[in-house]
Amino acid sequence: MKYNEISHISHPQHNLKFEYSEFPFKCDGCKEVGIGSRYKCATCNFDLHMHCAVSSPAIYHPFYTKCSFQFLLRPPGNIPRFCNACEKDVTGFVYHCKTCQFDLHPCCAKLPMVLDDGEVKLDLYKKMSAACHKCGRKGRSWSYRSRCKKYNLHVACVRDMLMESWPDIYIGHGKGRNLDTRIPSLKNTLQSHHRKRKGKAEKCCEMAGLALQFVISAVLGDPTALIAGVVGSLMSRG
Repeated sequence: MKYNEISHISHPQHNLKFEYSEFPFKCDGCKEVGIGSRYKCATCNFDLHMHCAVSSPAIYHPFYTKCSFQFLLRPPGNIPRFCNACEKDVTGFVYHCKTCQFDLHPCCAKLPMVLDDGEVKLDLYKKMSAACHKCGRKGRSWSYRSRCKKYNLHVACVRDMLMESWPDIYIGHGKGRNLDTRIPSLKNTLQSHHRKRKGKAEKCCEMAGLALQFVISAVLGDPTALIAGVVGSLMSRG
């Protein structure tokens, strides 16, 4: 649910206003990368993902039917924790199951079960037996798989790409740089699993790239067609 302006316990000084930006940001709640829809404090340069700003006190996830995930402002306990969806560290806002000790980043907890733009349709799986199009390995984290069964992408691999490409996104540094230097490039990122005629091979790579665009937009917290298009156009540069 979207509100034009909200107050949030993590930033009591000022209200946060909804805005839509094509520029990447670091969420001050979950500490992860975001793009698109966010709640922002213009005075303090404080940003929250939509899923972090308008959270649910508790959620259930179809992958963990016996778990009740409670929303917390910080990870419980004093030991390092990781997200069971993307396998990345949890350092801020989190959905935590006290019984099973599972953790989910807010954006990972809200990953759509289906991504569909009318041309590419991908389903979210907890575990895949097919190899990832990025790393070539099986298993690992949650994955998106295309309905045609040609493209599999680990959520963890997409996270890796983002973090490798945006080393200085934290604390808001690098804002004066061209955006295309901080968006992952498709070059050399996808494993080639086809040996077809040139035209079909190009189409295969094009569809794989489109699949990757949609997974990236979902991981960034805004799986809209517009953001997928923005990410896609920027990824094609360089």
